[in-house]
Amino acid sequence: MKSVFYRFRLVFIPLFILTSWGILALAQDSGKNASKDAQADTAKSQQDQDPLKRPLKPDQQKKAILEKESGYYKKWVNEDVKWIITNEEFSAWKKLTTNTERDNFIETFWQRRNPDPDSPDNTYKDEHYRRIAYANEHFAAGVPGWRTDRGRIYIEFGKPDSIDSHPMGGPYHRSSEEGGGDTETFPFEVWTYRYLEGIGSQIEIEFVDTCQCGEYHMTIDRGEKDALLHIPGAGLTDQESLGQSNKAARFGNGLESIGPGFFNQDLQTKEFDRLETFAKLNRAPEVKFKDLEAVVNSKIRYNLLPFDMRVDFVKVTSDTVLVPVTVQVPNRELTFVNKDGVQRGELNIFGRITSLTGKVIATFEQPVRLDVPPELLEKTLDNVALYWHAVPLRPGHYRLDIVVKDINGDKVGTIGQSVIVPEYAEDKLATSTLILSDDMEPVASREVGTGEFVLGTMKVRPRVPPANGKPATFKRNKEPKVSFWMQVYNLTVDEKTHKPSATVQYEIVNTTTNKAVVNLVESTNQMGNISDQLTLQKSLPLGRLDPGVYQVTIKINDLLSNQTISPTTKFTVE
Repeated sequence: MKSVFYRFRLVFIPLFILTSWGILALAQDSGKNASKDAQADTAKSQQDQDPLKRPLKPDQQKKAILEKESGYYKKWVNEDVKWIITNEEFSAWKKLTTNTERDNFIETFWQRRNPDPDSPDNTYKDEHYRRIAYANEHFAAGVPGWRTDRGRIYIEFGKPDSIDSHPMGGPYHRSSEEGGGDTETFPFEVWTYRYLEGIGSQIEIEFVDTCQCGEYHMTIDRGEKDALLHIPGAGLTDQESLGQSNKAARFGNGLESIGPGFFNQDLQTKEFDRLETFAKLNRAPEVKFKDLEAVVNSKIRYNLLPFDMRVDFVKVTSDTVLVPVTVQVPNRELTFVNKDGVQRGELNIFGRITSLTGKVIATFEQPVRLDVPPELLEKTLDNVALYWHAVPLRPGHYRLDIVVKDINGDKVGTIGQSVIVPEYAEDKLATSTLILSDDMEPVASREVGTGEFVLGTMKVRPRVPPANGKPATFKRNKEPKVSFWMQVYNLTVDEKTHKPSATVQYEIVNTTTNKAVVNLVESTNQMGNISDQLTLQKSLPLGRLDPGVYQVTIKINDLLSNQTISPTTKFTVE
């Protein structure tokens, strides 16, 4: 209607306006030829300024590529190594101008921290990313676990020697150093390290959850956990009960009560020791190791020893993915020899990961030995030998080469394949690999996050499918259960509750009958204190399943972002 209205008005434009336009048109026409060159110059100038209207020059293309890739480097320095990079290293990093310089810096950064120059592995780097993964799984609270205070301390210093945990808060009797007396507390934890290099012995670190939302923060004020602090007459210290002090005099700037005991020399010393310790805990750990270089050579031979392999992906940070590699060798393919009264089979396993340009990114090597009593050898031949190694990688395209050598039989097998490590965009719902396991169980507290097949707090031994593309097989007469492990990433967190809202549906279907044998739906509201990351782990007795092929689907529906993802896998029951 609006366009019609304007057309109607144009019909009645006054004649003198039309005449004026005519005069202007004549003037413009008379100068038309004179302005052609200027217009052409203007058009050319605009074209030069608008990259959408012309191809980029080589130097501009190079600059565009550098700008596109700069996000990885920003995340590496601001997330991956935020808690361990020194001030000197950070200053040097800010002076770098090209991605080649940054790549060299990153390589040198990890080499300086490699504790074993004779090993192809960098155990410091592997342990660092394991700690990040553990922190994300256990300390997330509205923000990723690595960003929390508990996550930072765990990443820098590892697992404490002891944890005094009060997850619900409640009644609490203060020590004499805290002023004595009884009170109620917010949830809090006290981590104790027997020794931290460069900091001291018997280091106690207190974390308090004053919002009672799972977001523990580090504090030197041991009175911050007092939930009755602002309630008159409640939760008094011994001195306050005797009228020798009051609540307003408590814990100034992290120091103890400013009553008569404040002038005690021993107490003052302890207070300022805590201030010094707090300052040391807030600086990056010192680098222990010098710059190192390692050259890895491998010789690939013809495949005479058959074996299978699987590769999984588990997010650590937005730009770092843990890539567990599982190698499975049938025992029947190995050569067993008599050694000291037992039948011994021995393997050497070597792995190498390279970029598309041929640069060696990571190598790993491990001997595997099987000692079997002679009377059990025939039964052992029906089983498999497994090897597992996890490598932290950035998203991208790689080549993975695995070489397996039978020491006693001098047979060698090789597999080389392309590996595409996924990129976990921060705003997109995603999952790790859905892992089928024949052995999934919690690990002892001293082994959390370390050791073969360990992902976080669980031992998850993958069942490796055969190379022919058929599903992995589970045998009812040998294995009691089949287990499923998977992590979910980037769930939307409600700003008010600091929690996600999502449903998880487990469905297992017999592909022969097309009937569901399991159909279970759970809500994140029933899963306790979780954040944007969720770990799913379920087990199913094989006795409930008839022989056949089954498809597992785990559907995650994020109710806040309206995103859905449904990873699937298959397995066979015999």
